[in-house]
Amino acid sequence: MQTMRLLVTGGAGYVGSVVTSQLLEAGHQVSVVDDLSTGHRDAVPGGASFIEVDLLDVAQLRARVTGAWDAVVHLAARSLVAESNEHPTTYFRHNVLGAVNLVELMRELGATRIVFSSTAAAYGEPDEVPIPEEAPSRPSSAYGASKLAVDHLLGFTARAHGIAAVSLRYFNVAGAHHGFGERHRVETHLIPRILQVAAGRAAAVEVYGTDYPTPDGTAIRDYIHVADLGRAHLLALDAARPGEHRIYNLGNGEGSSVLQVLEAARALTGHAIPAHPRPRRPGDPARLVASSERARRELAWRPERSDLEAMIGDAWAFMSGPRGGA
Repeated sequence: MQTMRLLVTGGAGYVGSVVTSQLLEAGHQVSVVDDLSTGHRDAVPGGASFIEVDLLDVAQLRARVTGAWDAVVHLAARSLVAESNEHPTTYFRHNVLGAVNLVELMRELGATRIVFSSTAAAYGEPDEVPIPEEAPSRPSSAYGASKLAVDHLLGFTARAHGIAAVSLRYFNVAGAHHGFGERHRVETHLIPRILQVAAGRAAAVEVYGTDYPTPDGTAIRDYIHVADLGRAHLLALDAARPGEHRIYNLGNGEGSSVLQVLEAARALTGHAIPAHPRPRRPGDPARLVASSERARRELAWRPERSDLEAMIGDAWAFMSGPRGGA
C-alpha cells in the first residue's frame, strides 16, 4: 500500500486509537479529528496530529481541517443502542448529518477514499445466522438505522462523484492492542462491564435477557479482537475502488453467549463476578453472528486472534494498567 495522508475521525476512541496506531505503524501520515465527547486526548497515539472539532460545526470543520488529503477513516459516532431508541433525533443528527458534513468536506479537500465504521446493528433480527452482507437490513434501533443511512449515503456518493467507499460492519469488538483499549465514560459493552466487577469498580454485572431462544437463554454475539478489526481498515483502504461502495462484515463467524463470556472471565480473572438477571433491552436480537467470507475473499483478511479467552485477557491486562484504570 502506498503511503497516504489520512484523516481519522473518532481517533481518540477505543477502535479509533487502535486503528490510528496501526496506520502509523504502516507508515501513513495521520491526523485525528475528534470532539472528545466520548474519546480521550491521551488515547491519540503519538505520531498523529490532533484536531479537536465537532463534525456538526461546519464552519469550524472547514477552518481547522485544511490541506490535501488522500483518504478518510470515519469512526466518529454516537453508539449506544438503548440511548438511540430513547433519543433517535440525536443519533440521526450526529451520525448522519456528521457524515454528510464529512463527505462534503472530503470532496473539497480532494480525498478520494473513505472507510466507514458501520455496524451489525444494520441487520436487526436476522433471518439466517451467520449473517451475510446480502441479508435484509431491518435495524431495530435508531443507532443501527443511522449507520445504515450513512451506508446508503456512501453508496449514492460513490456512484455520483466517483469516490471509493467501503463500509465495515463490525460485530462485537473486544480486547486491547499496544496499550489502547476500551474505557467509555458510560460503559455498555459486556466484556468491560464484567471486568469492572472483577476489578472492584462495580458490585455485579447485569445480564439483559435470560429467556432468548438460545441454548442457555442469553444473547449470542460474535466477538472480534480489536487488532483484527483494525487490520481490516488498512486492507479496505487499499481495496477501495473509485465509483464503488463495498460492504464487509467483520466477525469470527462463531458466537458466544453472555453466560459463556461471563464464565470465561471468571476463569481468567479468578473472581466470582456476581451477575443479576434483567429484562431484555429493546432492539437486542437473540443471535448476531457474522459471515465474513466476503472480507476473507476480497480483502484477504483473516482473524488472527479469535480466541475469546485471549480477547478477555488482553482487555483485563489493559484495565489493570495505568491507562485502563483512568
